[in-house]
Amino acid sequence: MLDINTLLSDRVTNMEESATIAMTRKARELKSQGIDIISLSIGEPDFKTPKHIQEAAKDAIDEQKYFGYSPVPGYMDLREAIAEKLQRENGIPSKAENIVVSTGAKQSIANVIISISNPGDEILIFAPYWVSYKDITEFAGATPVFIKGTIDNDFKITADQLDAAITPKTKAILFSSPSNPTGSVFSRKEIEDLVIVLTKYPNVLIIADEIYEYINFSGGHVSIGSFDQVKDRTITVNGYSKGFAMTGWRIGYISAPVALAKACEKVQGQITSGANSIAQRAALVAIKSDMEPTRLMTEEYIQRRGVILDLLSDIPGVKTYMPSGAFYIFPDISYYFGKSKDQVVIKDANDLSIYILNEAHVSVVSGDAFGAPEAIRISYAASEENIREALKRIKEVLSQLN
Repeated sequence: MLDINTLLSDRVTNMEESATIAMTRKARELKSQGIDIISLSIGEPDFKTPKHIQEAAKDAIDEQKYFGYSPVPGYMDLREAIAEKLQRENGIPSKAENIVVSTGAKQSIANVIISISNPGDEILIFAPYWVSYKDITEFAGATPVFIKGTIDNDFKITADQLDAAITPKTKAILFSSPSNPTGSVFSRKEIEDLVIVLTKYPNVLIIADEIYEYINFSGGHVSIGSFDQVKDRTITVNGYSKGFAMTGWRIGYISAPVALAKACEKVQGQITSGANSIAQRAALVAIKSDMEPTRLMTEEYIQRRGVILDLLSDIPGVKTYMPSGAFYIFPDISYYFGKSKDQVVIKDANDLSIYILNEAHVSVVSGDAFGAPEAIRISYAASEENIREALKRIKEVLSQLN
């Protein structure tokens, strides 16, 4: 019998499954067996999409106008509204021609990386990094090169590190702020320092993932695309999943130089075409409406952050910091490496994550998938009740290691 695996392409065979999706699947498998699993592994708001956005989708259906294929780069009025938002809120010079709307920010990032990458090109990725950055880069034929921040600096890289990492092969830098997986946020001064370095390298593109823009506890979001020195080569990525609790609606976008926007439109036109028509109509209302639901969600995340930091501080050997955005904490748990229970030996964060899942019935994600094998990612996009119970269980099973 033919083994189809032998016919798969090298690029697919070599691609790793998303670690967050894999852990979520394992948790669901255990849950289907009747085990009480608390999920702190997936980056998905536990809030419902605000009611007025839901109603906008219903209205779009009732209008009977949006059942056909949508334009590949998105409806013009949505692109205009996004451009206006970026100018007003972020200080990013943008027009509709700079905007491409995609099926989520993940596709937006993939479009960009595919559009700019040739064999031998290097993409500098700030680490810890979102899991898909590495695999998208490799899939596109470029080489990911990592610049690693440390927990002592809230996992943020420095301008000196960036300067030392850029080579003639560097095509672009890629980073998120607020960060997934760390929740760290680059301050204005830190962004300014990066810009000073980048002015020395005018051929290096900048890809700024700002999907967590509205979940920001630092007092203000700073977009690198607003700086005059680099605005003509910055690609800003954003979307609706996090700030509007619209993960399943799958709407993301970029603002990019026109030539690159057209390249992304070309790529998207060959792979998926335009994003969901009804979701786009809801997105238009979301971006032009009252932001009070988003503000209330952010306040709740701040409350949960305080709870989870208090609980983690009570677990011996766990090293933490103060995340300034998103809804993640990324503690260093290397204290437990080499410890064991019965026949189970904890060699690394992968082992610890599986141990926590099997013993505490709590799903977290190994930091290895994010370029930081000494840590685990814990999402606090969960109820306070579940957070407290999950950390109680984690503390108990970690105390059993020796």
